[in-house]
Amino acid sequence: MGTVVSFDIRDGRAPAIEAALSEAVSWLHHVDEVYSPYRPDSAVSRLAGHEIGPADCSSEVREVLDLCRDAVRTSGGWFSHLATGVLDPSGLVKGWAVEGASRILYEAGARNTCLNGGGDLRLRGEAAPGTPWRVGIAHPLRHGELCTVVEGGDLAIATSGTAQRGTHIVNPHLAVPADGLASVTVTGDGLTMTDAYATAAFAKGESAQDWLESLDGYEGFAVLPDGGSWRTHGFPGETVRPAHSASGVPSPLSRRPPR
Repeated sequence: MGTVVSFDIRDGRAPAIEAALSEAVSWLHHVDEVYSPYRPDSAVSRLAGHEIGPADCSSEVREVLDLCRDAVRTSGGWFSHLATGVLDPSGLVKGWAVEGASRILYEAGARNTCLNGGGDLRLRGEAAPGTPWRVGIAHPLRHGELCTVVEGGDLAIATSGTAQRGTHIVNPHLAVPADGLASVTVTGDGLTMTDAYATAAFAKGESAQDWLESLDGYEGFAVLPDGGSWRTHGFPGETVRPAHSASGVPSPLSRRPPR
């Protein structure tokens, strides 16, 4: 689906884990074949073109469509797999696919992993004994800098914004590009809905903070178009100041209250 997935496995190269890695890669290729809107022969493309209906699809495809509808309801329509008028569940499927690959590895005994699907991550366990994973989030307005660093273990992280792909998320209520935020990072327990809610939060713009505060188990951090930022009360990360302060001395990581 036009992205790259990387695997960071800290549990050694046991045969069961090697086999699971191959299975996880095959799973991701399967997801691409079935759900990619860029492939004319995928089930999603054929559904969008009305060549087939949901009843003609596998139970797995129908389950994904149900998950999309759940995200639509929870977000008040700010997530939409029909935002452009054409079926495109990519805003949920990428997270769902990476979550599935992570689960395959976990069930094979890989307890300490980081899977990165185009900037959406599923963390499990630790980076090293006693050391949590630390993930830097690229600043959408300052090339080469970070805006926040997220720290955790069993955690999903999804970022939506304009830094990598430009303006590509649509406000589904107005059918225009969303531009209220420069980026938003959402954390949660699983990547399927975390990915969908990051898309919804970006589309919501200024009102996303209150919405994320209302969701159980999800937190968020956003960068505004003017360079300002906000985060929810429980966001598991540090705000990164600009690389140099006014005095020219590098600034350390800092923890800032919501604003």
